Amino acid sequence: MVDFGGWDMPLHYGSQIREHEAVRQSCGMFDVSHMRVVDVEGEGGEAFLRYLLANDVGRIAPGKAIYSVMLNTNGGIIDDLIVYFIDRGNYRLVVNCATAENDILWMKQQGEGFDVAILPRPELGIIAVQGPNAIARVKTVVCASAVAAIEAMPAFGCAQVGSWTLARTGYTGEDGVEIILPAEQLEDLWQRLLNVDVAPVGLGARDTLRLEAGMNLYGSDMDEHVSPLESNLAWTVAWEPQEREFIGRSALERQRAEGVKQRLVGLVMTERGVLRGHQKVKIPGIDAEGEITSGTFSPTLGYAIALARVPAAAGDKAIVDIRGRDVPVAIVKPGFVRRGKAIV
Repeated sequence: MVDFGGWDMPLHYGSQIREHEAVRQSCGMFDVSHMRVVDVEGEGGEAFLRYLLANDVGRIAPGKAIYSVMLNTNGGIIDDLIVYFIDRGNYRLVVNCATAENDILWMKQQGEGFDVAILPRPELGIIAVQGPNAIARVKTVVCASAVAAIEAMPAFGCAQVGSWTLARTGYTGEDGVEIILPAEQLEDLWQRLLNVDVAPVGLGARDTLRLEAGMNLYGSDMDEHVSPLESNLAWTVAWEPQEREFIGRSALERQRAEGVKQRLVGLVMTERGVLRGHQKVKIPGIDAEGEITSGTFSPTLGYAIALARVPAAAGDKAIVDIRGRDVPVAIVKPGFVRRGKAIV
C-alpha cells in the first residue's frame, strides 16, 4: 500500500506483471474511487462547460462522453477530465484526485453568472473493468437493465441505470466499462467480479498500461505550466466554431501562431535498461535538451518506452542520458500498444 493523493492505494495485489498481462489478455479491475466525481446541473450547464473546457461539449449528445483539458488563462493545463453527458441539464465530470479541490474551487469561481449548480459527489465510488473480456464478464454480474445499456453503448458512450453511471471509457488502451456507483455498493460489486475471475489490479500495472497506450498522467506529462499543444493533446482543443470563447483560448491561439517550441513524443529503447522520468534527452544537431516525463519497461513489448517533452524540431532519433551513459532511442508518435497489439 502506498500514499496516492492522500489515499491508501495498492501498488499491486501480488504481481504487477501478472496484473498487467491480465488486462491485456483477459480482464482486470481497478478501484479508482480516489478520482473525484463532480456533477454540473442546470439549464446553463452546456454554456458553462463550453466556456470552462477546451473541448466542446456542444459536439456530443446525451449518452456520450468527451475527454477534455481544463485550462488557466495562460493556456496551462489545470486538469484533464472526462465529461459524461447524462441528459439535458445533467453532466457528470470525473477529475483527478490530487487536483480535485483546486478544480472544484476553479469551477465554482468560473461558474458565477451561469445557471448551474456544481456538486461534488464524495458518496460515489468507481470501479473500472478493462480488457478484451471485460464487457462479457461485467454482463454476468449486473442487472438486466445494465446489460441492455452496455450492449447498446458505443465506445465513449455512457448511460444512467438507476444509481449507476456506466461508461465505455478507460485508461488502459483496452475495451472496458467504468462504473460509477454509491460507495456502499462497491464492495459487493467488487466481490461479484472477483467471483467471475476478474483480476484486481493495482497502481503499478495501471501506470504501465496507460503508458503503453500513450496516455498522459497529470503532474508528470502535463501540468499548469504546459499547454495541450505541448502535451500531444492538440486534438482535445475544439477551435471551431471560432466564436466560442473558452478559458485559455487566446493564449493557445498566440502559441499556435508563434509556433510551438516543444512537443510530447514517444521514445523506444530496445537496448537493455529502463527509461525513467526526468532523464535528459539529447537531440542530435539541436543545441537544446528535452526530458522524459514518464518512462517504464513495457511488459507487452519487452523493452523500455517513455513519453518525453523535446524541442519541436526533433527528428526520429535521440540520446538519453542514463546514469552518465548515452543510450540511443527512437522518437515515435506517443502510443505503443492498442488492444493488446504493438503499434510501434
